[in-house]
Amino acid sequence: MSNKEYIHVGLLGLGVIGTGVARTLVNRADELSRQVGCQLALKKALDCDVTRKSTSGIPDHMFTTDADQILEDPDIDIVVEVIGGDTDAFEYFKKALVRRKHVVTANKELISKHMAELIALATENNVDIRYEASVGGGIPIVSPLKQDLVANNIIAINAIINGTTNYIVTHMAAENMDFSIALKQAQELGYAEADPANDIEGIDAAYKLAILATIAFRSEIGPQDIYCEGISRLSSRDFRYARELGYAIKLLAIARSDHDSVQVRVHPSFIPEETLLANVDGVFNAIEVEGDLTGKVIFYGRGAGSLPTTSAIVSDVLRIAQRIHLGLPPTTQPITSSVKKITPISEIVSRYYMRLTIDDSPGVLAQISKILGDHLISIASVIQKEADEKSQTAEIVIMTHPARESAVQKAIQETEAIPVVKEIGNLIRVVD
Repeated sequence: MSNKEYIHVGLLGLGVIGTGVARTLVNRADELSRQVGCQLALKKALDCDVTRKSTSGIPDHMFTTDADQILEDPDIDIVVEVIGGDTDAFEYFKKALVRRKHVVTANKELISKHMAELIALATENNVDIRYEASVGGGIPIVSPLKQDLVANNIIAINAIINGTTNYIVTHMAAENMDFSIALKQAQELGYAEADPANDIEGIDAAYKLAILATIAFRSEIGPQDIYCEGISRLSSRDFRYARELGYAIKLLAIARSDHDSVQVRVHPSFIPEETLLANVDGVFNAIEVEGDLTGKVIFYGRGAGSLPTTSAIVSDVLRIAQRIHLGLPPTTQPITSSVKKITPISEIVSRYYMRLTIDDSPGVLAQISKILGDHLISIASVIQKEADEKSQTAEIVIMTHPARESAVQKAIQETEAIPVVKEIGNLIRVVD
């Protein structure tokens, strides 16, 4: 057992999440210390904004604007990084590891881009890295994948892992609302940032999927490997037609393993409405993991926010502190044991929903059917939805049987080029 009487924590960042962590460590110091077996105390907290000295609610002597007061302090054992991004945070992270400090983070961008390098540096310096809060907020998923499900060969992950987009699509579906209005509402309620691009374009979900897929498939997978498509093209009509066809629409993060290859993609998806994922609404997240031994298991809860994320961060701090107190070695170790080929989006096979605006005249459907048939795309159903007598146009919905993505994209290009087709309203993959 360690002889340390105190385990000190340094905190980098006093934003919404950092303030939640700081207050928990200060206000629950006695309770947390009892769980560790010795005194666990926040020693310093960094932020460049000096106004946060008062707004964070921590004692003034703990506040600093100088990162070296944390990174160079030999008494600080654990550094919590909640700055975000991959510039300053990356340098602080590496510096902490080199100085043999354990690091806890919620930074999905940093972990998804630099996981292998950071784990190697942690191993070299005999310290631990924990990042449960980087995916799913307070939902435990990283540790279960690394520990509880490790006996499984993971077959697939289907996940709703961005609360902002899930809030938007939920309200588009429930209130027949168009995207721009739902986004504005999400911004007014604080669920979406002033610049929402990372969320609505699927980038945030791709960072998180990269982390999950790397752990699940034991192969290094980065955000650059993930096909990414956002929700900005969705219309209230798509949700109405989806419901008529028995589906919900969700921004889905998908990872699937097939022997020596994996497919990783983020895009809007039709999901059968009777499934659990189809009924995950609002800002909630859910991660469905399919293992060869367990079958499908689902992790569900609030995927963001100060309190859920604080829960995950402080839990990681406690696990590290307990091991320090007991004199146990760190648990960080390389999690990649193979190199798997990334299947390009062009090679996936899926069913598809197509919404088109066409001339309301005889023979149009025959022209479209011929193009699809030429690319070996079989039609499951065609429904005419709305006609506009003034413009002499009609809207049709086509559902296909399984087809190869590359063939569908070529067919869409050719279909869009024929004069009788006025617009390809949307193309959405179906995940059964």
